[in-house]
Amino acid sequence: MERATLATWKERVEQELDQVVTFWTKYSHDSEYGGFFTCLTREGQVYDDLKYVWLQGRQVWMYCRLYRKLPRFCWPEILDAAKAGGEFLIRHARVAPPAKKCAFVLTRDGRPIKIQRTIFSECFYTMAMDELWKATGDPRYQREALEMMDQIIYWVRVDPTGLGQSQLSGSPMADSMAVPMMVLNLVDQLGEDDDKLTRKFAELGEWCTQDILKHLQRDGQLVLENVSKDGKEIPGCLGRQQNPGHALEAGWFLLRHAVRHRNPELKAHIIEKFLLQPFNSGWDTENGGIFYFQDADKFCPTQLEWDMKLWWPHSEAMIAFLMGYSETREPALLHLFCQVAEYTFERFPDREHGEWYGYLNREGKVALNFKGGPFKGCFHVPRCLYMCEELLKALLMAS
Repeated sequence: MERATLATWKERVEQELDQVVTFWTKYSHDSEYGGFFTCLTREGQVYDDLKYVWLQGRQVWMYCRLYRKLPRFCWPEILDAAKAGGEFLIRHARVAPPAKKCAFVLTRDGRPIKIQRTIFSECFYTMAMDELWKATGDPRYQREALEMMDQIIYWVRVDPTGLGQSQLSGSPMADSMAVPMMVLNLVDQLGEDDDKLTRKFAELGEWCTQDILKHLQRDGQLVLENVSKDGKEIPGCLGRQQNPGHALEAGWFLLRHAVRHRNPELKAHIIEKFLLQPFNSGWDTENGGIFYFQDADKFCPTQLEWDMKLWWPHSEAMIAFLMGYSETREPALLHLFCQVAEYTFERFPDREHGEWYGYLNREGKVALNFKGGPFKGCFHVPRCLYMCEELLKALLMAS
């Protein structure tokens, strides 16, 4: 039964990945300036030519990863588009070179419009450059990745003032789980198949792990998005905020870390606390799907979109449960993967025009019908499908 289930999902995932990649390669490439259009209608028409640095870096990473890992995507066109996107980032992402701070939004031809006082544009820049290095062998890209990584580490662990964050007297000294999560993902990325960099970033990876784990609060009963610097719960809506999809994404980041470091106790802890608990509290038992936000004390969340069903939490849940199953062979985890995947494949894909809708209402009906925007690009969906395909192939080979 389990082998048949795995084989069925492998076929479905492969077909879906092919359709998703076709959509982005057909509609998103900017042949004039390089980089990618990400604001695309349901049919693939560009409705805004602004370029979001997060999404530029993510698409470069995604294309290079597919080119390197899946033979059917080893197309010169994909690598050429990735290189054009990488060169666009090198030329334009940084607001005031040689300073490392990157813009959040650029014009089509690369002029900065807006920055964020966070590390995330720089993180996706690093991911893009490292994958370009791995796909092309050009050491210039690796230098870009490592230099930006050094800057990110300095901001996160030494002095964040270069990000432009002013600490007002009344604002809470809060730590967001997103920061150690993203840095842990970079540790994984840069250390892949590189023992020297694995050793270099080993202590950083452990720091990230412990910083994520401090978001497990109330005697280990829930994961909070924001805690104090010393790992205590903070008051108000900010302190009570939960994001089940984010906890699940952190879960599979941590699971990979536990597996790499051969830590079975951490692995079991992560599966219970960062996979099962967030899913059990975050699944909408009435309508299906994963809530976007929740409040730890059951107050109504203040985010207007709190009960919507978004593409990326469901993508992260599929990865998390299939990865958990691949590490444990626990049938309950495979069942949860199937539960999430059935909901996701029934509601998010657009069978007429390809790719997935990103935003459903609580009942699972399409609320916003564009395929890409300021936050949704060529990343979460194809990353999920690619990773699930690789996990399913490995499971089938081992069975």
